[in-house]
Amino acid sequence: MIKIAVYGKGGIGKSTTVSNVATALAELGLTVMQIGCDPKADSTIQLRHGEAVPTVLDLYNEKKQALQLEDMIRIGYNGVICVEAGGPTPGLGCAGRGIITALEKLKETGAYDVYKPDVILYDVLGDVVCGGFSMPMRNGYADKVFIITSGENMAIHAAANIAMAVDNFKNRGYAQLGGIILNRRDVPREEEKVAELADDFHTKVIGTLSHSEQVALAEEQGMTLMECYPESAMAEEYRTIARKMYILCGGVLQEET
Repeated sequence: MIKIAVYGKGGIGKSTTVSNVATALAELGLTVMQIGCDPKADSTIQLRHGEAVPTVLDLYNEKKQALQLEDMIRIGYNGVICVEAGGPTPGLGCAGRGIITALEKLKETGAYDVYKPDVILYDVLGDVVCGGFSMPMRNGYADKVFIITSGENMAIHAAANIAMAVDNFKNRGYAQLGGIILNRRDVPREEEKVAELADDFHTKVIGTLSHSEQVALAEEQGMTLMECYPESAMAEEYRTIARKMYILCGGVLQEET
């Protein structure tokens, strides 16, 4: 089982990328679980044609110890197993608590033994990297962390903070930094700035995603781009990124054997 955490600033296209990567990996015959670790609980919504997944935190607050595995799981496009951690009412409580609760309850209810995912994708908000938001990095969860950024200054700043957190945890046996994904916004010196960020943290830019209007058009229809425009050049970009992430985490594709 390969476990991948994807971090990035809010609004950088992280959930869009993760959902399309999940679909691309499922195309390869892999069983994929996507765990949304953002209080907005919208990571998997395009995999579900606009239908939200009940959050683990809300379900736990309602059911407590009566919470069952089937309460937390929904199946999305291409068989992707969808989970949303959720978070508290804005302004009340710690937003990271939803992540902690979700990961604990999935483990307690035997989710990984029941569904036997080949790949787990954690989609994690990267504006803050503390408490629950760092939990997917911890020992026993993700194997590697990938950071999505554009060349915009705030996105670069958030990406640097995430990379610093991974670096600070490296002596604890936590997840390693797998690389950076450039999600283009077509700003000046974009490739150069992201390459400099990668150099600063002794990692690589593992791939680049174009700024494509098709992504937004697909989302307006409640779908991933991989479902809406499967033959497009953009879909191939997601497939390339998905394969690269999988291989960097030790996965072996059939064509690689």
